[in-house]
Amino acid sequence: MNITQEKVDNLNTILKINIEPADYTPRVDKAIKDHAKKAKLPGFRPGMVPAAHIKKMYGKSILVDEINNLLSDSLNNYLEEQKIEVLGQPLPKTDDTREYNWDFADNFEFNYEVGLAPEVDVDFSSKDKLTRYVIKVDADTLAERTKNIRRAYGKMTNPDVSADDDVLYAQLEQLSPDGSVFEGGISETTSVRLDQVTDADVKASLIGLKKDDVVELDIQKAYGSDAAKIAGLLKVDEETAADLKSKFRLTVKNVNRLEESDLNQEFFDKLFGEGNVTTEEGFTAKITEELEGMMQQDAERKLQDDIYNYATGKAQFELPDEFLKRWLKATNEKLSDEELADGYADFAKNLKWTLISNKIIRDNGIEIKYDEVFAVAKQRLDAQFRMYSPQPLTEEQLGQYTVQYLQNKETANKIFEEVKALKVFDYIKSVITLDDKETTNAEFAKMNA
Repeated sequence: MNITQEKVDNLNTILKINIEPADYTPRVDKAIKDHAKKAKLPGFRPGMVPAAHIKKMYGKSILVDEINNLLSDSLNNYLEEQKIEVLGQPLPKTDDTREYNWDFADNFEFNYEVGLAPEVDVDFSSKDKLTRYVIKVDADTLAERTKNIRRAYGKMTNPDVSADDDVLYAQLEQLSPDGSVFEGGISETTSVRLDQVTDADVKASLIGLKKDDVVELDIQKAYGSDAAKIAGLLKVDEETAADLKSKFRLTVKNVNRLEESDLNQEFFDKLFGEGNVTTEEGFTAKITEELEGMMQQDAERKLQDDIYNYATGKAQFELPDEFLKRWLKATNEKLSDEELADGYADFAKNLKWTLISNKIIRDNGIEIKYDEVFAVAKQRLDAQFRMYSPQPLTEEQLGQYTVQYLQNKETANKIFEEVKALKVFDYIKSVITLDDKETTNAEFAKMNA
């Protein structure tokens, strides 16, 4: 067998593979014998079918399979031995029109296009500068969070008259254009939370109501045409909710109010454990710390996005774009030309980031260890379980679930890539200059809108 390389340019090459009978005959003979041992054909005992008979019946298909296997093995070995770093996989040249007899005596020549990985030239230093945001909670967010926590631990009352933030337990009946109840229309007894009503005029019409009061409700106006909220309120699907044009009759059955819990020691102990917080100032400090911790995760994600964009913009290397487009089409049969055109820029950017990350990992001897992958997987599972159960798992249970979780190869690879990315981000953050800038969560939200 002979493999030669015909370089097109720095990013593209053609591999020519010449295969002679001496290269494939031993593999084909072995495959025919193996097939004969397993074949079950009329007139022959199992395992006793003559190889010549198998060759006569299935020889050409076996030859094709073995040539393909030989090509695959040879290509992979050659690329590994020659230390050729490729992007995608080699593609058979489509302009090759040669035909073969497949008669066990052919000399074959196959040509493959190969996209080559570029030399990655991107270095980071203290001259590279990015902003790292330090988010401080604003007074309105702190007040809202405090209110929600106090209400969560408060008690339910039933005032005579509704006020802002109350919940109306009410009957909603769909109306006809003339204002009468629509026969066979939507009728639902449900809870109308006034804090979710976005239109000020509608909300005003729902304040001051008492049991058995009746008002007309423009439901699309009340919820800003939010189909998801309307669907949840009326127990219908979102498509139906979006198409609703009718108004509704709202009949109050009860007014519910969730009173806020007192800021006392019993409340503090329920939230933070006995004796850990003893004053209102300590409570506020804890809530502030919790909020700013969550907000800082948002700031960290933004910093990672900024590093990604900065690094891929700084990278001064090209990709074999035309080859990669052909490869994407070849490996994704349903990918349309329009989808390829729209999505290729993002694909190329992600590929650049992968090449940059690999260079940083390689040049700096960064290792990704199993215990690091295990720790991140464990964190992810712990967060998932806490979403559904207030009672956390024991360390032993969490460890057992993590072991099972990582037995899935696809999952394990995903966590590995996540740890790898975090290490790359940490490295870049350690060498560039990060200018810390304080901002409020409201300002930060506007910045990322």
